[in-house]
Amino acid sequence: QVRLVESGGGLVQAGGSLRLSCAASGRTFSYYAMGWFRQAPGKERELVAAISWSGGSTYYADSVRGRFTISRDNAKNTVYLQIDTLKPQDTAVYYCAARLGWAPSANQYDYWGQGTQVTVSS
Repeated sequence: QVRLVESGGGLVQAGGSLRLSCAASGRTFSYYAMGWFRQAPGKERELVAAISWSGGSTYYADSVRGRFTISRDNAKNTVYLQIDTLKPQDTAVYYCAARLGWAPSANQYDYWGQGTQVTVSS
């Protein structure tokens, strides 16, 4: 079992930045590829970024590439999502998730956090 706890969300103005964190506990964090998803009201959950167990490979959705940066620190059992140049359309609940095996654009993950709200005002 892997427990994931997100933090770092909040209310920010358009053009600002946020860094989301996801702290993992339980089984060995470095075994897992990690992903960040988001779900806006009335919309389906979408994968925005993913990172392999070593951090050597990353994936970004087209809608966020160039503004979002995913990274991880296996010594701290934490994965991060740096979000720059925030837009109102980035408003959503952001979730981190863990899966065994690297499949860059896959949506199937084994463990999920509870989410953190990001709200961007115009």
